[in-house]
Amino acid sequence: MKLLHIETLRRGVDNDPKSSYAANYDEAKAGPRGKLPDPLLMKNGKKVTTAEMWWTKRRPEIVAGFDREILGRVPGVIPKVRWELVATSTDDNDGLPIVKKRLVGHATGAAGTAPVHMGLDLNVPADAKRPVPVIIELALTSEVLTALAKRYPEMHLDQKPAWKQIVIGKGWGYATYFPTSVQDDNGDGLTRGIIGLANGGQPRRLNDWGVLRAWAWGASRVLDYLETDSSVDAKRVGIEGHSRYGKAALIAMAYDPRFAVAYISSSGAGGAKLYRRHFGEEIGNLAGTGEYHWFAGNFLKYDGPLNDEDLPVDAHELIALCAPRPVFIGAGATQGDGWVDAKGMFLAEVASGPVYRLLGKKDLGTTQFPAIETALVDGDLAFRQHSEGHTPAPNWQTFLSFSERYFKSSAGAAQ
Repeated sequence: MKLLHIETLRRGVDNDPKSSYAANYDEAKAGPRGKLPDPLLMKNGKKVTTAEMWWTKRRPEIVAGFDREILGRVPGVIPKVRWELVATSTDDNDGLPIVKKRLVGHATGAAGTAPVHMGLDLNVPADAKRPVPVIIELALTSEVLTALAKRYPEMHLDQKPAWKQIVIGKGWGYATYFPTSVQDDNGDGLTRGIIGLANGGQPRRLNDWGVLRAWAWGASRVLDYLETDSSVDAKRVGIEGHSRYGKAALIAMAYDPRFAVAYISSSGAGGAKLYRRHFGEEIGNLAGTGEYHWFAGNFLKYDGPLNDEDLPVDAHELIALCAPRPVFIGAGATQGDGWVDAKGMFLAEVASGPVYRLLGKKDLGTTQFPAIETALVDGDLAFRQHSEGHTPAPNWQTFLSFSERYFKSSAGAAQ
């Protein structure tokens, strides 16, 4: 804040309806505020009319905007990750035999900086005759899951979710990547983890990367490993994340063209939700003490002297950076998951559609917010709002069916 010459930030909203800072859940007051940036209009005012203009001119402008103002730039030099296979075993997944691999990715830097040890579990069908597609899940560590289950027994945290059985039944594999093994989810850790390691343990500059970008970087390093594993078809790797990990999964999909498909669950503000929407969580929350570390330092000024409508980019353009690859966005009902603003994410998807159409792909096919439980899956952009709370579980089957269309279409080349 001193570097930005900001003395105070605007307070975030909360979920106490009696509070003077109560979050808005009235659609009539939601906005969006201001005009959304046009993803196909260059900074010089020229309209993007060809795929070549998108790839060589407009897309780099959007990336630069996110790098500088929201997510932060990844350093040009980062220690390499060396993957170590620490354990291999066989197991049974609802009657289906699997091979389990536990891996650790090591990154070391200059003397005096703490090394990073990335956690990754890979599970593939034991009887696979050829390399298989894999879904990467960004997940909480087992220790954190256990602690949450003890503290919040009503959450029913499932450590053996049904989607993994479905994936194995399809003959695919799944990988579990633990983002906090790359970078802690707090501001105190910014001089440690991969951010601190790359920066020699020094504080960040204003446009240096934040934690969300570091978690996404880690997902790309997981894909580096999968490209070397003979049991995996690295051309058919999907990525999934929920809530804050949904934000990171969307960023990974946007920045790394090797990911084939994405399931972005309840990512909300800082993810797929439009910043220019006054509904649920807002920039004041993102820039506050609990979440500012997710972003570049420059982001704070949009909760100080500037506002969300001053942002040079918005969430629809982050989705557009994923084009032409398929993206499925999901969330729960407003009563239970309203904080993430399902409609705000739907509207962002709609606004990214022109880029998909320019690149010869299908958008959502509608601009009308669908009824709850209605799956929009006919295009390369997909959406579904389920009727439960803040959980990815009810949308997994829809996403996996959506993914299967793409995995099957590329299976011939992989075999």
